[in-house]
Amino acid sequence: MGTRPRLTLSATVLDAPDARELAAFYRRLLDDWLVREDGPDWVYIAPPDGGAGLSFQTEPHYVRPRWPSTPDAQQMMLHLDIQVDDLPAAVAHAVAAGATLAGFQPQDHVRVLFDPVGHPFCLYVRTPEPGS
Repeated sequence: MGTRPRLTLSATVLDAPDARELAAFYRRLLDDWLVREDGPDWVYIAPPDGGAGLSFQTEPHYVRPRWPSTPDAQQMMLHLDIQVDDLPAAVAHAVAAGATLAGFQPQDHVRVLFDPVGHPFCLYVRTPEPGS
């Protein structure tokens, strides 16, 4: 057996009807993130200090996911968790950037929102671990 190859997560890719429009939303939401690649059907943004970023790919047959899921509709395949220090302020910022607050909120310290094409994402405040 040879040496194990190095694997590094570089990005999560979100499909959208228009990659550039969805990337613009996430740039408004994550206001210090930079565009690293910008093509007609592909955009990659990343934090300025490095680390994994987000890519957006135009998918002409994109179907908006349903959350909470139902067996008869497109289910979400993933969602983004974004830690914040002030949940009400972060929700207001996200809505101003173009997000929509979900009607169902499963936890007090988490807010589920939808990006402009329906991908759910969570804003949350980290709660102390029990016993800490």
